[in-house]
Amino acid sequence: MPISRFLFFSSRRHSVEALRRCGPSKRIQSRNYVKSSKHANGKLDSNPVMNVETQAPRSWGTYVIPAALLGFVGLAAFVHYNDERRAVPKGQGNSSSGNTVKGPIIGGPFTLIDTENHTVTERNFLGKWVLIYFGNTFSPDVGPEQVQIMAKAIDKLESRHNVKVLPVFVTIDPQRDTPSQLRAYLKEFDPRIIGLTGPVSAVRQMAQEYRVYFRKVEEERDDYLVESSHNMYLLNPSMEVVRVFGVEYNADELSDAILKELRRNQN
Repeated sequence: MPISRFLFFSSRRHSVEALRRCGPSKRIQSRNYVKSSKHANGKLDSNPVMNVETQAPRSWGTYVIPAALLGFVGLAAFVHYNDERRAVPKGQGNSSSGNTVKGPIIGGPFTLIDTENHTVTERNFLGKWVLIYFGNTFSPDVGPEQVQIMAKAIDKLESRHNVKVLPVFVTIDPQRDTPSQLRAYLKEFDPRIIGLTGPVSAVRQMAQEYRVYFRKVEEERDDYLVESSHNMYLLNPSMEVVRVFGVEYNADELSDAILKELRRNQN
């Protein structure tokens, strides 16, 4: 059961139980007493009871708790709604019954430079399967591990299945990751990995196109780290994103998932 529906029925059940505990209201009891006084012994009471609506003071919990539950239900429903509208890979936004896009499209044009200071755009990769990873050479732990996973997966695909996928490393820290820095860094993993950097504005635009999360974390002595989502993007020969892989994949799982995707698109 979705969490929003579960919370809705839970708050409804608590509200019903609260009403049952309260019992009949003072207003209903007062009216019944007046009615019985009028008809007692077949005549009106000479000193009738006034029909005054009285209510016992309610505790703050009577109002705050249901309101809090409803607010939490609304928040859960909002999160669920946004989760349903997550970004979709380019080329997969159309439903089978129409052309309604379910969410923002991942991917788009870019203009960067490689480790040899050559201008590279998305058109340079047309006709090839491409695996893109967004990272930075100063990442202390997750970054190097992900680059190693990408290198091993690419090597396995080529050596065991004769499948070539072009690995691309796009830096999200262009201020420090110069072409020479990228070249020396990627050479330690696999010389086949293409490194891309460029102006801050160009890198930021590409990161936005691919829905890449990253932010600078200030350290001591003007030093900083860059936190990011560490996702990999598999693009088909038309430069359309067909799969997004997170850090939960190891090298074998990544290569198997890529191979499965390639075979599925070839049928």
